[in-house]
Amino acid sequence: MSSEGVNVESQSTGRSYFDGGLLQLIGWSILGWLVTICSFGILYPWSLTMIYGWKINHTVVEGRRLKFNGSAIGLFGNWIKWWLLCIITLGIYTFWLYIALEKWKAKHTTFA
Repeated sequence: MSSEGVNVESQSTGRSYFDGGLLQLIGWSILGWLVTICSFGILYPWSLTMIYGWKINHTVVEGRRLKFNGSAIGLFGNWIKWWLLCIITLGIYTFWLYIALEKWKAKHTTFA
């Protein structure tokens, strides 16, 4: 119960669901890998933002659709910084790389 005496759970009226399809995911994943391979890995941040966008834009939480507003250019700058940190620390930063990427993804996710 909240301080006003209203049950917080009763306030959420919408459902949470994911409305993306398997064939869409396969298509986006294949396109992402092709672009990454053909660019020798340079366009990997673009591939990540493309797939993140698809997943997040097809997610609805408590009746509110999520929207991903991250860009490949924005991720690319961070990507270079993170990999330089991995090189400088002789690979130790790779343990934090996934967390840094998740933080970046959360920072660029809003409600539509």
